[in-house]
This record gives sequence, structure tokens and C-alpha cells, in this order.
Amino acid sequence: MAPLQQGSPLDLAFVGCSLVIIYFVGVAFYNVFLHPLRSFPGPLLWRTSQFPKSINLAQGKLVFRVRDLHAKYGPIVRIAPNELAFSDPQAWKDIYGHRHNGAPELPKYDGLYRIIDNVPRGIINTPRDEHSMLRRQLAHGFSERSMQAQEPIIGSYVDLLIRRLQEQCNAGLTALNMREWLNWTTFDVIGDLGFGSSFGCLEKSDYHPWVKILTHSVKQSASLTALAQAGFRPLVRLALRFGKMAIKDNQDLVRQKVSQRIELGVERPDFVEGLVKKKKEGELSFEQIAANSTTLIVAGSETTATLLSGAVYLLTTHPDKLEKLTKEVRSRFNNDDEITLTSVGNLSYMLACLNETLRRYPPVPTGLPRQVPHGGAYISGKFIPEGTVVAVWQYAINHDEHFWTEPYSFAPERFMGDAKFKTDQLDAMQPFSVGPRNCIGRNLAYAEMRLIMAKIIYNFDMTIDNSSRGWMETQQAFNLWHKPGLNVHMKPVAK
Repeated sequence: MAPLQQGSPLDLAFVGCSLVIIYFVGVAFYNVFLHPLRSFPGPLLWRTSQFPKSINLAQGKLVFRVRDLHAKYGPIVRIAPNELAFSDPQAWKDIYGHRHNGAPELPKYDGLYRIIDNVPRGIINTPRDEHSMLRRQLAHGFSERSMQAQEPIIGSYVDLLIRRLQEQCNAGLTALNMREWLNWTTFDVIGDLGFGSSFGCLEKSDYHPWVKILTHSVKQSASLTALAQAGFRPLVRLALRFGKMAIKDNQDLVRQKVSQRIELGVERPDFVEGLVKKKKEGELSFEQIAANSTTLIVAGSETTATLLSGAVYLLTTHPDKLEKLTKEVRSRFNNDDEITLTSVGNLSYMLACLNETLRRYPPVPTGLPRQVPHGGAYISGKFIPEGTVVAVWQYAINHDEHFWTEPYSFAPERFMGDAKFKTDQLDAMQPFSVGPRNCIGRNLAYAEMRLIMAKIIYNFDMTIDNSSRGWMETQQAFNLWHKPGLNVHMKPVAK
């Protein structure tokens, strides 16, 4: 018998390539023709592979593509082989709301919420039972009583912002980058309320090194998410383990800040007081407190600064709306001391302006994905198989013409009962989500945003610089917005 001949390297390469091609063709065939989601519409390549979604996420274009896909395919779109996007008010309740008749909650999808495996889960991605415990401990820091105790802390930083703007504005001749000033303010506030000490951004008119790292890590996490969801999670783990990553630097700095807060040894009306007590009782570890503190920093600073920046841009590019808001603020107060967290709650047009900004420029424009539990679930009247990733995409539903009159206009009046907008479905917009995992800091966020905007408008006339026209329309959106500078002329009001 003739001996078997070993194939040449070229033959082996050919066989290997053929097997790879057969594998991908087989996967594509299954995803298009046999997958449980095969009946849901979407672009062929998106139904076939995860890559189109991941590429668009890494490029900062995904929220706009999802919006366009809804316009073409309808309220339910298949944006990946195992993922559906929804643009329907009912989907908010079905995906995120309280479940009935003992049905299990749709859990958070770890493909987004669990990119880093070596840190404890926090309130944003922990299972339901632990989430309830963490929320109870954090609730004290967001209660009405705590807000009253926090008012001198928050107010002191807002007053410092006004003083620094007055020093820097050059009578309105010099344009100030309001993106930076608003970021500095919200980071200083959250530093104090979260860790017992300011970042010193307003005092130094500069970003604290941690803030720079945190901002960079947000964009970096979007790229890592895109890689992980495209099937390259092992590469993500290697990068996080051996690479110089902003995410790891951020974790280290959080631990330092948490240590300093614990060492204070005094009771404060801040966000982590309840968690610190649980640590003393042995029910929470230091690492669990650090994980939750990271969430508080991002959710309590970056998103608030983003919304305020959007409000400044939209108001200064719509002078008639700014004039109306200015009249409301300046007719309501006689001096700065009257502007408080409580008194700004009476500014109805202010609230409408902030709500319309939340619609046009949601700080978290993406979907917050959940995964359908065992047995499947009905969402928007359709049965969705178990294991499917589902989400309402905020930017898409906020600009869906089925729910909003003139969705690309800036019209605060739609939130004040104006007859022109009587067909608007206001429940289509849920910037703080709904259900048992909705944003615990909603009331504080509204109060802080109204206080900052009221103080600015009471003290300054604002005019956008020509260099920042089109500011909102040119941005990329990762998990959060990538904001360029926002240059605005701030002219002090003669008192």
C-alpha cells in the first residue's frame, strides 16, 4: 500500500479557508431562514451578522441608523441576528415595566452591562434581588429630606459657577465654552455628594485628571462593547488585562475616592452613606461600593451636563423660546437668594424646555437592552422568543413622526398642552426609563438642572457664537454623546 502523502501548506490553507467559508455561509443561512426571529424585518446584512451593528456603534452612527431603520421597516426592527429594536410606547412597559401574574422581569443584557468581568456588579447590572437591596440603601440619598440637606452643597457650586462666568465673560465679548463650564459644575457637585469632596474643576477652570479619564473611558467602552458583541470578547479581556486602558485607570481612581469617603468617618447627606453603613454591617464589600460609585459618577454628572449643554444650544438657536424663558425666570425672582432647589419647581416653562431638550437630545440616546426570559414574552403585541435582546432606542422613538408633531422642531409648548401638538404621545419619551429599575435620581436631576439654568438665565444674556452653530447636528453618539465645545457669549445682566 502506498504511504499517505501529507498535503502541502497551500492545500491545508485551502481546506481551512473552505471550512471558514462554509461555517459563515451556514450561520448566515440559519440567521436568515431558520432563526426564531426570521419573520421580523430588517436589512439583510444586519439580520445575517452582528458586524453592521458593531461597526455603526464604533463609528458613533448607530442611533441614527436605528432611527432610519424604524422609518423604513416600522416599529419593530431586527438590528442583529438575535436583537430587536422597538419604537412603540407600549414597548417601554412591556420591556422595562413591572411584570404581572408572576412573570419574570426581563434581565439586563450582559453583552452591554457586563463588559468587564472582574469587578462586582452594581445597581445598574445586578440581579433583581440584590438590586432591590442596593436601591433601598441609595434611596435615602435621593429622598426629599436629603435633597433639602444637600441644597447648600449644590447651591454653593452653582453660585461658584455664576461667579466664575462673571469673571471670565469679558462683558459678553469673549465666547465661553459652556460645555466645559457645565461639565465642571456637575462633576464638582457629584464629587461632593458622592465622595465628600469636590474635584476642584470650577476653582481651577480645568478638568480634574479623573474627569478626563472618565470622559475617555465612556468612548472606549463603546468600542469594547462593539468588539465584544461582534464575537471578540476574548480580545476585549486581553485588552483590559494587559493594555493601558482608561477604564482600568477609572476603576483605580474610584477606589481611591471611595477610601477617602469611608475614612471621613462622619455621617453626610450624600449618595453613598447608605452603602457605607452596609459595609460597616458586613453586608457590602469595598469593591461593591466602588462599583456603585462609578455608576453614580457617570449618571449624576455626565448625563446632567449633556442635557444642560443641549438646552443652552437649543435655546440660543431659538431666541423666541429663550426670550420666553427669560421672562419667566426674571419675573419670578427678585434676587439670586430666592432661586433655590425648591422655588425653581414653580417654573413651568423651564420644565417644558428641559423636557423638550430631553426629547430632542436625550443624554443616553441608545437602547438599554434587556433579554427575554425563559418561555418568551409578548412585547408590543408580538410574541418574542426567549433569549432575544430587546430595547427601545431613545433617540429613534423621540423622533418618530408617528408619535410627535414636527419631531425635529424645538417646541417646549408640546409639553404645555398646546393644541398644535395635541396628537403627540408624550409617554413615548421615557428618558429616565420606567419600571422597577427606573432612574433613582430623577427628581434630583430635574431640580439640579432647573437650578443651574435658572441661575444662568437670571444673571446672563446668552448668544451663541457662530463657531458653534450646528453643534448638535454634527455629533457622534456612542453609549453617550461625544460633544464638541459649545461657544456662547455670556453678557452679565445689569441689576
